[in-house]
Amino acid sequence: MEIISPHDLEAVLRLVVAVACGMLIGLNRDLRGKPTGMRTLGLVSMGAALISLTAMRVDGIAGHPDATSRVVQGIIQGVMTGIGFLGAGVVLRRRHPLEVHGLTTAATVWVTAALGVACALASWHLILSALLVTLLLLAAVLPLERTLEARSKKQPKEASSSGISENTP
Repeated sequence: MEIISPHDLEAVLRLVVAVACGMLIGLNRDLRGKPTGMRTLGLVSMGAALISLTAMRVDGIAGHPDATSRVVQGIIQGVMTGIGFLGAGVVLRRRHPLEVHGLTTAATVWVTAALGVACALASWHLILSALLVTLLLLAAVLPLERTLEARSKKQPKEASSSGISENTP
């Protein structure tokens, strides 16, 4: 008696990989004290993979490339648009002074959903590449970004502290 078919086992493994991708990105967000973390991004990625896998298993699609193409296009469009709204929920804006916070977190929600869709479609090389680049951007680029921001803020102060005034002829 077969408990789970090889096809179903592969689908479960794709879901597990999607959850792992989301949780790895979420770990970075948790360590930085951001509003989305391992559980949230694990669920986002798994949800995107689940809806993708489910849509690809609709009866009558197998063996019909045009139907499969339309389904894949619809999955990508629907999931990514829907996730955009979820990501927008973590963006905060203040009027005075004008500040926007949460854009990186919103982007991580979006890219995590994209990784979930990619896991469902088994684009393994793209998944690994995108996951590594995402983690690199979140972890390694932040110190560089802060250094560049600090330098740009110091430059005007250094010119004015040198004793040179704009009113000096």
